[in-house]
Amino acid sequence: MRHSLIGTLSLLGPGVAVAATGIGAGDVVAAAVSGAQYGAAVLWAALVGALVKFALNEGIARWQLATGTTLLEGWGRHLHRFVLIGFAVYLVLWTVVVAGALIAACGLAAHAIAPQLSVAAWGILHSLAALGLVYVGQYTLFERLMKGFIALMFVTVVTCAVLVRPDWGAFAQGLFVPSVPLGSGPFLLGVIGGVGGSVTLLSYSYWIRERGWTAPEDHVKARFDLGAAYLLTAVFGVAIIITAAGVDVGAVTGNEMALAIAQQIGRVVGPTGKWIFLVGFWGAVSTSMLGVWQGVPYIFADFMRVLRATDAADIDPAIDPDATIDTTAPYYRGYLLFTALVPMTLLAVDRPVWVIIAYSVAGAFFMPFLAGTLLYLNTRRRWVAALQNGWLMNGLLVAALLLFGYLCVNEIATRL
Repeated sequence: MRHSLIGTLSLLGPGVAVAATGIGAGDVVAAAVSGAQYGAAVLWAALVGALVKFALNEGIARWQLATGTTLLEGWGRHLHRFVLIGFAVYLVLWTVVVAGALIAACGLAAHAIAPQLSVAAWGILHSLAALGLVYVGQYTLFERLMKGFIALMFVTVVTCAVLVRPDWGAFAQGLFVPSVPLGSGPFLLGVIGGVGGSVTLLSYSYWIRERGWTAPEDHVKARFDLGAAYLLTAVFGVAIIITAAGVDVGAVTGNEMALAIAQQIGRVVGPTGKWIFLVGFWGAVSTSMLGVWQGVPYIFADFMRVLRATDAADIDPAIDPDATIDTTAPYYRGYLLFTALVPMTLLAVDRPVWVIIAYSVAGAFFMPFLAGTLLYLNTRRRWVAALQNGWLMNGLLVAALLLFGYLCVNEIATRL
């Protein structure tokens, strides 16, 4: 029995990595603001958000395991090549803005724990450390680090949720009896849309190849891996909401919300609670940074490979579709350096307004585009054969398309 349990748990890895990568400072803040404003009534949104992201990630894995090609390659084969160009422009914008935010968030979290160094100094050190780990390390080391980080995040944040002594009856009702308190709509959508990442979902394609999951029969492993990972993601979001609801943080917003929660936990349960939460917040943003630094260069390297093959009107037959991307190759390492170094400049200057607007508008289209293309690709039996979507996965993808379509329209209306 013990051997069987260990063997089952050993399957976990790529899903844990992609779910942990998706939990950044923005997700913590969105869940915390919702909890502070509306308490346990919005807990169900964390579950829905994790379920929607599970459906999207499962669709990415389903396509790859059925066809032996990544989703980017699917876009290159079955959509117009300008889709790839547009995605590349968005990827660069996303990298600069998100990596810059992660550097700042890691600096803020580390400075709160050890104020001897400035926020900027800590942010730069974190970026360089992640760069070094990814540059010299192999996927196996990365996966072990991600498992350790998500264990740290899970234990610390759940401990804080227990320490604030929530009303367990209200907790159960908010979790299993959905309600929409007056004025909570935007906050609920923020929690649902924010649990689990965006572009980083594509990293799962490359991480399952590193694990050797390349055949249709590996679909069961991938679903178990993703199911367990997004269950942990949901618990993390629920714990953040409970913790924020259990302390009075006033009208604080932004990354300072996490620091305000830590201060209030210190007043409510003592200094130990404060430090536990700060370590959990640091673990969340550091994990997200490590995952982005390791995963996003895969996406860029694959884009270059697919673009060149598309230029040739077909995928190069010399390329093994099941082969992993060489992490020592120039495209991977070049984009890794770009990700770790260029966004550091945002610590010294304000981000140009046009960059934020372009990023926000382009980013608003990505998630509905992802949901829509997965519906299109994974319902074609001639492409995915036995792994064709069933009614449940189609229903979840339609729900994701509607949800993120609404968020897309709302984001564009706000920015323009």
